[in-house]
This record gives sequence, structure tokens and C-alpha cells, in this order.
Amino acid sequence: MNNMIKIDGHTAIVSFDPDIEMFRGEFVGLNGGADFYAYSVQELKTEGAESLKFFLDTCRAKNIEPYKSYSGKISARLTPEDHAALERIALACGESINQLLNQGAKLIIKQHDA
Repeated sequence: MNNMIKIDGHTAIVSFDPDIEMFRGEFVGLNGGADFYAYSVQELKTEGAESLKFFLDTCRAKNIEPYKSYSGKISARLTPEDHAALERIALACGESINQLLNQGAKLIIKQHDA
């Protein structure tokens, strides 16, 4: 199941809110919240486009950068056993743990990215 939708080149995560019996979308990668609600996929696309336009127009009017910036640095927590296994594999492959984690991240992105 894929709960991501692309609207005007931007990715939104979609969920269902059973309390109001509506779909909810929220754009990711933005410097603030831009969410939207709808009863159908077509309405999601329409409402999402309107929400995104409003968000981007507001950012432009206030001279605010609309997109998050990413440093490329993350902190990961592993079990000691997984940490030791990654070190063994990295040494055996002549690579760093960081290189292995980057390879793993690329595989996950390729599999799941919308």
C-alpha cells in the first residue's frame, strides 16, 4: 500500500481520519504545515493543489524559504549486535559503516519513494 501522492511535483502523505470519515493529506519537505482534507482521491488532488499554492504564495509574500533544508547528517540507534555486524561487514567489504548505511538508504528510497 502506498500512502504517498504527488501533487504539482510535491509529495504528500495521505491517511484516513475515521472520526470525520475523510482522507487527510500533508505535504512533506516544507518549512511549515500544508495539510488538506477530502472525501475522494480527485478531491485530494484538488484540495492539495489549493493548499500547496496558498502555502507557497504565503511564503513568497513573507519572503520565507518554503522548503526544509537537510544537512545530510542523521543519528541512528542500532542494537549492539547490529552495530557489530555492520562493522564486520564494512571491514570485510573495505567500506565504512556510513557507506553501507548510504547503500541501504538508497535501496529503501528506491523501493518506497513516490
